Amino acid sequence: MRKRIIITGGAGFIGSHLCEKFLKDRCSVVCVDNLITGQKKNINHLLKNQNFHFLQADITQKKTIKKILAISRQPSAINYILHFASPAGPNPHSPLSYYQMPIKTYLVNSLATHRLLRLAQKIKAGFLFASTSEIYGSPLEHPQKETYFGNTNPVGPRACYDESKRFGEMAAMTFAKKYQLPAKIIRIFNTYGPRMNPQDGRAIPTFITRALTNQPITIFGSGRQTRSFCYISDLVEGIMKVVEKGQNGQVYNLGSPEEVTINKTAELIIKLTNSRSKLKHQTGLQDDPQKRCPDISKAKKELGWQPVINFEKGLKKTISWFKL
Repeated sequence: MRKRIIITGGAGFIGSHLCEKFLKDRCSVVCVDNLITGQKKNINHLLKNQNFHFLQADITQKKTIKKILAISRQPSAINYILHFASPAGPNPHSPLSYYQMPIKTYLVNSLATHRLLRLAQKIKAGFLFASTSEIYGSPLEHPQKETYFGNTNPVGPRACYDESKRFGEMAAMTFAKKYQLPAKIIRIFNTYGPRMNPQDGRAIPTFITRALTNQPITIFGSGRQTRSFCYISDLVEGIMKVVEKGQNGQVYNLGSPEEVTINKTAELIIKLTNSRSKLKHQTGLQDDPQKRCPDISKAKKELGWQPVINFEKGLKKTISWFKL
């Protein structure tokens, strides 16, 4: 019998790759997305697959749960719910960032998470909450382990995202402990690759689109702040490992331990695109972390997972997609 999977945010960058992967693994997939930040074109190639069902709906609405159950026909046969729905863009000037949609952001990570956990409890399904490295805030520990509690500003401009993800983790862990729900949490570090939305304000798609048109590349702050970028195929493989082998009630960092500055990221993209773009520095963003790099020793030990695509190779693949 085919495994049946629910993926919220399934038309988004990561979600669409997950839908594709589960279908390749002969699963039945229900993709739920309101298309605020997700894009229909990410899943158009899947719509003719009889094992794929797309529901355009807001997962924060109670009626959406009923629609999911109606599409699923046999709710008790649902094996897993993966909650990936959420705006994620960190640029306050982007219309698709959580800065511009703070209430939608905190509701999808809090209220929607609670409702999906209730659904998972009711139908006895596994649950995966897609959290983020942002819960570490501006870290005082480097690299960051899953045991680190973070250093966040609960009333700052990023709090709608950071704190609601922390709330979602708490909710998932509460259900795991109180009801023995098979719930797991992943903390996703910066990820890049084909299907990124160039309008969501994340660094790599913004840098690539500007480099391809020879426009100035804006960097907030000195550019010496670091990130670690994981290619999408590596991340998807890590997610599948957590679903298949991860321990219930556990948190796993998923990301690349290859640390790079924002300046070097932009310079490499300019080089790989043969661009004439110049770097343009602006005032840094409030609460913008200066260092971000995962300790993935837990994922290595328990899941046998680590990224295999190096940064330059992944960027070449991503740039080729943006040129299409």
